Amino acid sequence: MLPKRYPRDGAACVGGIEDSAAPAGVKILLDECVPLPLRKLLVGHECYSAEQMGWKSTKNSQLLALAEAQFDLFITSDQGLAYQQNLRGRRIAILQLSTNKLRPIQAAAAQVRSAIETMSPAEFRRIEIAF
Repeated sequence: MLPKRYPRDGAACVGGIEDSAAPAGVKILLDECVPLPLRKLLVGHECYSAEQMGWKSTKNSQLLALAEAQFDLFITSDQGLAYQQNLRGRRIAILQLSTNKLRPIQAAAAQVRSAIETMSPAEFRRIEIAF
């Protein structure tokens, strides 16, 4: 299961009473090809787009390296990612959507949220969304 905003080095969280509450959601980077309104479907998680991070037009290999340092999950709809990049040894989970069309993604919101909640670090998973 993906970390829930614990330090990436595996260290225990240290803090006061506010840290005893349930941890915040997964920190997610959305690829440029994913519709930005997807963020609204992922309540409880921290979502940023590649553009918001200043990584617009960054090549996938470099984007994945940047994402690994700051994010738990990378969501893309790039159908060639697994073939164009060596995903072995990556420390970030990658969720590939079968479409970048917003309406079918909205219809499959429960499926997307479930995948996020059950993914492991460094796992690659593809969700087939009917449209």
